[in-house]
Amino acid sequence: MAKRSLGELEFIVLAIASRLGKDAYGAAIRRDVIAETRRDYSIGAIYSSLRRLEDKRFLESFESDPLPVRGGRSRRYFVPTAAGRAELRRAMDAKRRFWQRLTLAGRTR
Repeated sequence: MAKRSLGELEFIVLAIASRLGKDAYGAAIRRDVIAETRRDYSIGAIYSSLRRLEDKRFLESFESDPLPVRGGRSRRYFVPTAAGRAELRRAMDAKRRFWQRLTLAGRTR
């Protein structure tokens, strides 16, 4: 069975795919990942994460009709599954608890 937890980039990609909703396709996800992290990820790194998220059943994908322009290509859109949304919530809660404990541990009396 594949590892079900999220790596750092997988977490970011899943969160952004969730935020983009019906507009979540590879290039749009990459654009937002770069904007949010201020780090230039290759399209290959983004698609590797998307593939792993599909393998873990956290995302599903479908191909659109070709774009209505000459030579228009289809796009692959990504939709979080119920398991993906649950894992995203779990990961967000874990990160929140971590940062709260870290902040509390750093306080002096």
